[in-house]
Amino acid sequence: MKLGFNLNIEQVQKLVMTPELKQAIQILQFNYQELNQFIDEQVLINPLLEIGSSKESELRKKQEEKTDQNEVDWKEYFKEYDDISYKQYNFNKDREEVSFEQFVSSDITLTEHLLFQLQFAVLKEQYINIGKYIIESLDVNGYLNTNISEIASFFYVNEETVEDVLSVIQTFDPPGIAARSLKECLIIQVKQKGIEDDKILKVISEHLDDVAENRLMNISKALNISTKKVQAITDFIKTLEPKPGRAFSSGEEIKYITPDVNVEKIDGEYVVIVNDTTAPRLSISSYYRKMLLHENKDSNTSKFLTGKLNSAMWLLKSIEQRRQTIYNVVKAIVDYQIDFFEKGRQHLKPLTLRQIADEVGVHESTVSRAINGKYMQCPRGVFEIKFFFTSGVSNRLGEGIASESIKSMIKDMIDHEDSKKPLSDQEISNRLKEKGIKISRRTVAKYRDEMKILSSSKRKRF
Repeated sequence: MKLGFNLNIEQVQKLVMTPELKQAIQILQFNYQELNQFIDEQVLINPLLEIGSSKESELRKKQEEKTDQNEVDWKEYFKEYDDISYKQYNFNKDREEVSFEQFVSSDITLTEHLLFQLQFAVLKEQYINIGKYIIESLDVNGYLNTNISEIASFFYVNEETVEDVLSVIQTFDPPGIAARSLKECLIIQVKQKGIEDDKILKVISEHLDDVAENRLMNISKALNISTKKVQAITDFIKTLEPKPGRAFSSGEEIKYITPDVNVEKIDGEYVVIVNDTTAPRLSISSYYRKMLLHENKDSNTSKFLTGKLNSAMWLLKSIEQRRQTIYNVVKAIVDYQIDFFEKGRQHLKPLTLRQIADEVGVHESTVSRAINGKYMQCPRGVFEIKFFFTSGVSNRLGEGIASESIKSMIKDMIDHEDSKKPLSDQEISNRLKEKGIKISRRTVAKYRDEMKILSSSKRKRF
C-alpha cells in the first residue's frame, strides 16, 4: 500500500461561534445594571461610540453659540457685589438649593450607636477600652461570641472586671444587646421592661425549646400552671427581639431592584415597555465619521476607524435586538398569563420555556437568556420574570393549575382556619381535591415549607 500526502476538497457543515455572535448572546443575558456597565466599558474602548444622540449634541452646540454671541451685561453681573463689606449675603429664597446631603444619608451602625452611649457610661477610664473591645466584638445580630477569659487575658484583668463592664453594656439600647445566648438576650429584655415574673424567666431559661415547638402542655405540667397562662407567656416571649442588632445598618450596601420591563394597563390593554429610557443612548461620533470620509482607504487610520465602526454598528444592532427579544418574550408571557394580571395569583397557569419559544419563534435557550436575572414591574407588583414559568397539576377539567396558584390557595385556607383546630396537611389535601385539584399530603407539606408556614401542631393555640 502506497502512503502519501494528497489535497482533497470536502464540504462540511458546522456551527461556528463568531466573536460578534458571542457578544450578542452576552448582551442578551445582561440585566439593566449589567448592560449599563457594559456600555460604559465599550465607550472607553471604542472612540467612535459616544453617549447621547447626535441631535442632542447639535442642540447643545447651537445653545453654546447663542450664549457666546449674546453680549454680557456686566452691570447686572456685578450688581450683587456692589457692597464688598463683610455683611451677611442675602440668598435668593426662590432659588432651590441642591446639595449632596439631600440625596445621601448615612445609616448609623450598631457599633457607632453603642460607642456613642459608652461615652456617657459611668465607667473608670481604664475600663473604657474594655467596653470598646466588647462592642467591636459583637456580630451583626448584637451577640458577643468572644469568651470572657480571652478578653480578660488580653487586658491583663480578672474575669469579674470584664463581667462588670459587660453588664453595663447590656443596659444600653437596643435591649438585649451584648448577650452570649438567646436565653440571656431574652432575659435581659424582660428585666429591662421591669417584669419580675418568675414563671416567665423560668420558661425562657428552661423551656425555650418547648415554646419553639408549641409544646405548651409540657410547660403547663412542669410549672403547674394553666395552659391559658402558658399561652399568654409564650405570646409575650414572641414579642421580644431575638436579634437586637438587625435594626441597625451592618455597613453593607442595600441593593435595589431596577425592573427591566414595565407592564402597564392602558385603556383596558396591557402594554409592555422595555426599561431603556434611562440607559445611556449610544451613537456614532460625527467627528470620526467625517474623518473616515476624508481619509485614504488604504491608510492605517482608515483601517482602524473602519474596524471600530463595524464593531460599534454591531453593538448598536445587538442592543436593539436584545430589546426586541425581551419585548417579544414578555409580550407572549403577558398574553398567556392574562388571568394572573386580571384576577390575581390564584389564576397563574403552568408555563414552560418551550411554549414561549414556539410562540416567539426562537430557541428555548434564547428565552432562558432573555429572562435570566430580569424583573418585571406590573400592577400586581414586582416579579422576577422566571416567576411566570412554573410547573403545576391538572384539575378535573384537564386545565393546568400552577404551583404558585396552589400555594396561594393553601395560604388562604390557613389564614382563615380555626386557630384552636388548625388544618392538617391531609385536611388541606382533601379540601383541594373537593375543588378538583388532586394533590398529595406530601406535596402540601412541601408547598407549606416553601412558604415558611408552620405545621398544624405548631400553629395550634390553646
